[in-house]
Amino acid sequence: MSEESTVRYDLRGGVAVVTVDDGKANAMGHPVIDALDAALTRAEGEATALAIVGGPKAFSAGYDLAVMTESTESMRGLVSAGARFLMRLYGTALPTVAACTGHALAGGALTLLALDHRIGPEGGRAKIGLNEVAIGMALPKFAVEFARDRLVREAFGPSTMGAQVYDPAGAARVGYLDQVVAEDAVLDTAMAEARRLGEIRTGAYAATKLNLRAAMIESQLAVLVEDMDSIEVPKV
Repeated sequence: MSEESTVRYDLRGGVAVVTVDDGKANAMGHPVIDALDAALTRAEGEATALAIVGGPKAFSAGYDLAVMTESTESMRGLVSAGARFLMRLYGTALPTVAACTGHALAGGALTLLALDHRIGPEGGRAKIGLNEVAIGMALPKFAVEFARDRLVREAFGPSTMGAQVYDPAGAARVGYLDQVVAEDAVLDTAMAEARRLGEIRTGAYAATKLNLRAAMIESQLAVLVEDMDSIEVPKV
């Protein structure tokens, strides 16, 4: 499946709906990250809010393991590209919402942390969390700072050093999700929240987001090259 069919863009009443569905685990390789970045550019030019929607099997199970295990150079290149996109997503002036339809692990969990409001499915099917340490990969500094910013304090250590993975209810308790609803209501709830946030005065929303997040974004982009030099290929 090509990146064009994996990442689909649709403007619905002012909300840019970006659906990521490769029919499998929604692995994030360079083509998907590039397509998501292009979708964000388009949304910033024509939408009032952005909703990122997963497929029926997963929101995203993380970065493409074929690229991650090919070589140290390829792994660092992919994680760096992902980091730059996620920092851009975190700081965009648009309100952003996730429809987390299934598993969100590693890079998928980081995408949840980069979005403003996250809706997930009730029940225990989906697994959500930063599982990098469990597969022998140290969490990059930018990932640690996303967790520090968004997760509740008592879950920070277990979710990073401990590679704790949660069901949706647990993910909502610790900060990966803001709300869990019936599985068949995830998309509608996310769309309703995107429309609500899109009606908030854009300039004030964007300025407040910048006040909240600019320091973290700037500090992590400044050390990203050094950060990448410190991580090694995961042992999977």
